[in-house]
Amino acid sequence: MAGMGKRMRPHTLTIPKPLIPVAGKPIVHHLAETITSTVKEPIEEIAFIIGDFGKEVEQSLLDIAASLGVPGTIHYQHEAQGTAHAVLCAASALKGPVVVAFADTLFRADFTIDTKKDGIIWVHKVDNPSSFGVVKADANNIITDFIEKPKEFVSDLAIIGIYFFRDGENLKKELDYLIDNKITGNNEYQLTDALKNMQLKGIRFSTAVVDEWLDCGNKNATVSANGRMLDFLPKEKQISASAATTTSIIIPPCFIGENTVIEHSVIGPHVSIGNNTTITRSVISNSIIQDYSMLTHVVLDNSMVGSYAVYTKDVDVISLGDYSVCE
Repeated sequence: MAGMGKRMRPHTLTIPKPLIPVAGKPIVHHLAETITSTVKEPIEEIAFIIGDFGKEVEQSLLDIAASLGVPGTIHYQHEAQGTAHAVLCAASALKGPVVVAFADTLFRADFTIDTKKDGIIWVHKVDNPSSFGVVKADANNIITDFIEKPKEFVSDLAIIGIYFFRDGENLKKELDYLIDNKITGNNEYQLTDALKNMQLKGIRFSTAVVDEWLDCGNKNATVSANGRMLDFLPKEKQISASAATTTSIIIPPCFIGENTVIEHSVIGPHVSIGNNTTITRSVISNSIIQDYSMLTHVVLDNSMVGSYAVYTKDVDVISLGDYSVCE
């Protein structure tokens, strides 16, 4: 999660994209929960690969790991040099069975990782495979080829960015090989090149299909992912006990955080509101509002408002970053 998240600006000017809240929790928190639920063996470590995001962000990540009962560690990628280089930045964690996940994606699936397999790559069928890295697989779901953004149709199984490797040391060796020999694609070290080398040496990668893949790459996709995650959020977790709603209508599913005040408003469906936010005389649907913000006399849909923001202008769609004022 070391990228700058340019497609999510202005929200990623103050926090990394995977810490943006969706359905009441940061994206990376949901992802870590989902992965840990699929692993039935003890998890020794959650390694977060980040840029220079500051000690507060680092502590937030360590707290996420601790909430799952797992030690967390912080590793740095100071310069964007590709996915293979990023994974290698956590070289000390590449031992034994390893799950690698890119933290701007969420997925829903019902399975348990088979740790006896050499490797597993999670995929999802897509309508436009030319925009993704895809795999070809045989009748036994063993991957036979990797293709990056094919111009002609070869497969609709897109790689979603979740991988299992039975031998982390072997993965590290292949990543080192790319770096040492300066093997790049588009001027970056690509994880797909390491996967191809491993396959040529006899490693058998299986596919695992997820039920639903939720991309969080830009504002619209993140708002959409928020809505889907809310659809599966238990009712008892949707509205915090300390939230106050006065002469307001809440149309579920919504998430309303601690000490938030909502007055004379209609909220929902598919709205997430963080902690200590105040909303007055407004109508909001399909949106994410973060912490300590104040919204008055607004009508919003398909919008994102950051933390510590003030918004009092009637506009239907907005993407307003932290500490911003629009009135």
